Amino acid sequence: MSVMSNDLFGQLRAEMLAEIIAEAEVTAAHTGRAVFGERVVEVVGRVPRHEFVPVELQPYAYLNRPLPIGYEKTVSQPFIVALMTDMLELNEDDVVLEIGAGAGYQAAILAELVRQVYSVDIIQELAEGAEKRLRRLGYTNVEIKVANGYYGWSEHSPYNKIMVTAACELIPPPLLGQLKPGGRMVVPTGIPERQALTLVEKSASGKLAAREILPVRFSELEEPGGHAGLA
Repeated sequence: MSVMSNDLFGQLRAEMLAEIIAEAEVTAAHTGRAVFGERVVEVVGRVPRHEFVPVELQPYAYLNRPLPIGYEKTVSQPFIVALMTDMLELNEDDVVLEIGAGAGYQAAILAELVRQVYSVDIIQELAEGAEKRLRRLGYTNVEIKVANGYYGWSEHSPYNKIMVTAACELIPPPLLGQLKPGGRMVVPTGIPERQALTLVEKSASGKLAAREILPVRFSELEEPGGHAGLA
């Protein structure tokens, strides 16, 4: 890639960040977050989103919209990535579980902000592609496995924070169980026609509280039948 291309991507990334900042103000009545944290803004403004989309879509990588990555999946809208990241209130020492690795873009954002990221994706090709991409870009604190994210990744639990990038009608009980007391989870919930970004907080005593933040549209988490969760 030429220096000119890098300069252009940098300019487009700055324009994308300005849009994200403006949208945060517009949606503040719903989210309670008119301004995102400095660390989140800085990282979103630095991570090369064009590296996480198909080559033919790279000219569109910094539009504030989701983009297809194959297998009927997308890389999420940059504003939603920034919002979900900010809602987790991440600390540098956090260990985070991500459900839905996709192309690896959200994992890269998380990896810049926390100690360790464990990510799960049910589609082998996406998981392998994300792992190679992240390694090539120098991320050494992300581990990815192929599995159904409904069940989380119990081996490394409990987690300080959990981010779910696929929607579920009810929050999977295994994920609730893998969240540390004092932890936070961001997850899209609801039926396909009515999804909402939901914040789950677990108190120090283990009590769960959930509240809807903003209407969203995500692809659906593959869920086994007959399980109940927290709405």
